[in-house]
Amino acid sequence: MEVCALPPLLRYPTVDELGARAAALVARRPRDARLRRIGTSRAGTPLWLLSVGHGSRHVLVVAGPHANEPVGGATALRLAERALTDPRLTEGADATWNLLLCVDPDGLRRNEGWLAGPYTLGHYFRNFFRPGFLEQPEWLPDGAVGATLPETRALLEIQDELRPFLQCSLHGVDVGGGFVELTHDLPGLAQRVAHTAARLGIPRELGAYDTLYWPALGPAVYRIPPPRRGDLAAAITEAAVESTWFHPHRHGTVTAVVEAPMWGVAAVQNGTPSADRDAVLRTISHTLRHDTRALEGLLARLRPHLTDVPDAARLLAPVDDYVLVCPGLADAWDPDVGDPTRPLPPLSSAHLVALRIAGRRLALRTAGLLHQLVTGAGRDPAGVLPELDRLVDTWCADYRDGCGARWTPVARQVEYQSRVVLATFELAARHTPACPRSGEPGWGSGAAVPMHLE
Repeated sequence: MEVCALPPLLRYPTVDELGARAAALVARRPRDARLRRIGTSRAGTPLWLLSVGHGSRHVLVVAGPHANEPVGGATALRLAERALTDPRLTEGADATWNLLLCVDPDGLRRNEGWLAGPYTLGHYFRNFFRPGFLEQPEWLPDGAVGATLPETRALLEIQDELRPFLQCSLHGVDVGGGFVELTHDLPGLAQRVAHTAARLGIPRELGAYDTLYWPALGPAVYRIPPPRRGDLAAAITEAAVESTWFHPHRHGTVTAVVEAPMWGVAAVQNGTPSADRDAVLRTISHTLRHDTRALEGLLARLRPHLTDVPDAARLLAPVDDYVLVCPGLADAWDPDVGDPTRPLPPLSSAHLVALRIAGRRLALRTAGLLHQLVTGAGRDPAGVLPELDRLVDTWCADYRDGCGARWTPVARQVEYQSRVVLATFELAARHTPACPRSGEPGWGSGAAVPMHLE
């Protein structure tokens, strides 16, 4: 069989490189692969869907749902190569692989300052971008009917067109470990994840911050709770609002959110009880309050000077989100302040490390975005840049020296995420029946047609 592998990715691909590499795969195997535009981003960037195989059972892989998590695009290309070279993944399973290369290409472009390296924590956070909560395409705070982002509408439409038996949303943890979130249990997945993580030296996150209140289906595998209405803080910490993870539930779809770490922390896989739980929680919550006050002061000094800074609103939206939720999170984690009607669940050492990382992450993201606001203005009229640099350097050193954060090479991140997706595919294929072939236009040689209609 013709070898279709592209040169290996040793760094994260840009938006343009994702499209070019996908087109190269299609050019080599035009009978088995195709590329079509299913929508257009707010800035006019095409949303490309790469499909491999002709089976009646569809897999939908969604890369790039968070702009600062670029591993998914590289993983999508890797999965396409695997599907083109291994017929067990297509003909043998009566499956078609549909890979949305990046659902937030505009956000990914804003991260291109760090995608090629150097892969240091300081370089990453000073060039980090992630849009505000309401601009993240996987979330449906007003339900599917109220979805306004064109990226979100394109994703909803392709879900309803394909009716996939499996949807995999590809995410990246900047600091921590790997884990999986599922809308349906897939018995055996935790063992597969453990084996893959051990082979590749990836720490498993046994107390993930995102899943603090969620039931565990096994080590580093969690059950996503059904959506419910909630405020912004609850939505960020508990996925309490509707999302595109649950939208295809009506079609019998199993959704898996697959997280791969950029900087791994070995301590996140320490599931033993903590002897000094309350003392650690007090330190974490007090630190978050202290950091938030420092950032609020810098923001107050900086904000009056941003009226003429191009696109300042896009950077301020996530800053305001983070500053809004930090005090509430600090209170929720503080054993002397927390809401007695919603107590913290039992916490292992892994949970405490994850909370420490999460608090520091919120502060670092805020400082990094403020840093970009100053550098984007081309001047520092409020005199905040030296303090921001000091905070970023100090907090990154805490990740590196205090938490033991170590860089995971891009190729290893991609291999880990790919193997977890393939394990999920194998288990989901066993437990879901074959379904009638959904509408799948254009398998001929005709031009690609956008699926998204305003």
